[in-house]
Amino acid sequence: MSEQVQVAVVDELVPPDPFREFWGYFCENRGALIGFVIILTVLLAALFANFLTPHSPYEQYRDYILTPPAWQNGGLWRFPLGTDEVGRDVLTRLIYGGRLSLFIGMMVVSLSLLLGTLIGLVSGYARGMTDVLIMRAVDIIMALPSLLLALAIVTILGPGLINASIAIAITYLPHYVRITRASVIAETSKDYVIASKVSGAGVMRLIFITILPNCMAPLIVQASLGFSNAILDAAALGFIGLGAQPPSPEWGSMLANALEFIQRAWWVVTFPGLMILLTVLAFNLMGDGLRDALDPKMKL
Repeated sequence: MSEQVQVAVVDELVPPDPFREFWGYFCENRGALIGFVIILTVLLAALFANFLTPHSPYEQYRDYILTPPAWQNGGLWRFPLGTDEVGRDVLTRLIYGGRLSLFIGMMVVSLSLLLGTLIGLVSGYARGMTDVLIMRAVDIIMALPSLLLALAIVTILGPGLINASIAIAITYLPHYVRITRASVIAETSKDYVIASKVSGAGVMRLIFITILPNCMAPLIVQASLGFSNAILDAAALGFIGLGAQPPSPEWGSMLANALEFIQRAWWVVTFPGLMILLTVLAFNLMGDGLRDALDPKMKL
């Protein structure tokens, strides 16, 4: 019995593995787990699109224009989800479109997260007039509707996938600035930061080594939610012709090109819309799970 008691005491003294603890809390949210599976499926399909699809996303089969899905009359299993207005395979274009949508989301989140975090660190640590100027600029950007601001920026830069990503990243920048600033202000008053200052730590070490790692949890949650918003806004810009340009298999531009065929070829509009819906919903569900798993208050 004494050995069992000693083993139990040792187990209690050993700190839990952070990843296992995080994964345990994350898996408790079934919606987040479903969202993660959907995102993983879309990601794997986009990465291995060359092996999963027998057709090219740009190849046109003129003899099979607006062929219905395989389970409908006139459909062919050669084109499981049918073909579009110029005879391109819808399933192939949806899978390749996942590459563009995920690329847009990654680019937008990377740019806005990196720049927003740096500006927020400077604002929260420097305070004073620097903080006032930065926050007033952020308030001006946030006062404008994000999509209209993105439209204005794309109009100046010119239509295209990269320019649309840059425009969307600028509109999301204030969210990361405000979150980082609030986290830095909360952390700088804590004992471990004061102890680091007393021990002679420099400004760069305080900001990037001491403070920043403790500000990452809300930023990770915001990044996951921003990923879904970026995909949605990119699809909106593509829909009006300012995002990815034809013949790129981007979900928003696929919707725009097929809009006139909605009454006689429902599949060319329905499937791209469903992919946008599922992907955005999956990222939102996963973001909720990340928030619950990373929030210490949820673990009490």
